[in-house]
Amino acid sequence: MRIVIAGGHGRIALRLSRLLAARGDEVAGIIRNPDHAADLREAGAEPLVCDLESATLEEVAALLRGADAAVFAAGAGPGSGADRKATVDKGAAVLLADAAVRAGVRRLLVVSSMAADPNHPGDEVFDVYLRAKGEADAHVRALGESLDWTILRPGMLTEDAGAGRVLLRASTGRGPVPRDDVAAVLAELLDSPGTVGLTLELISGSTPVQDAVKMVSGE
Repeated sequence: MRIVIAGGHGRIALRLSRLLAARGDEVAGIIRNPDHAADLREAGAEPLVCDLESATLEEVAALLRGADAAVFAAGAGPGSGADRKATVDKGAAVLLADAAVRAGVRRLLVVSSMAADPNHPGDEVFDVYLRAKGEADAHVRALGESLDWTILRPGMLTEDAGAGRVLLRASTGRGPVPRDDVAAVLAELLDSPGTVGLTLELISGSTPVQDAVKMVSGE
């Protein structure tokens, strides 16, 4: 498979790139900063330099053409303000989804956030973030006839070493999860057509990643 990851220099994306490259997939990562290209190459991914906050639909579609799947793993980051929550966490996610449709790439995975909700109240930056994520998720769902989407909503992300055991359900309750395990679940989801059309929450648990994905996919 050829997989294009938006937010290619992110901590989940680099982990995912290593996993996919190690199993023989062709990986490309969309990055804004060309200085990050070497890190992507070290992870086994081809760097594609493009600013998703200013790129056109055609520019992003051109990056996706020929791919078998796309993954949205970009984020404005914890230090960013409300404006970038709108332009990255919502805008870039919407752009990638629309570009996938334009490029004929059906499989799309979206890394969202637990409690994302387009109607989330409040004006604090985190409120805006959850609303932006929820609006992006709603847009992706609305493209259901054109995309084979799966939305993954991890709990609190940690830098702990992955245990390879998770709880993956429509609703898990709150909890932490290592980025290693999020990447491992994403890699499994790419090959799991039974998860198309599902919005899944993810936290650490007791079920091996492969088994957890099989359970939600009905395999």
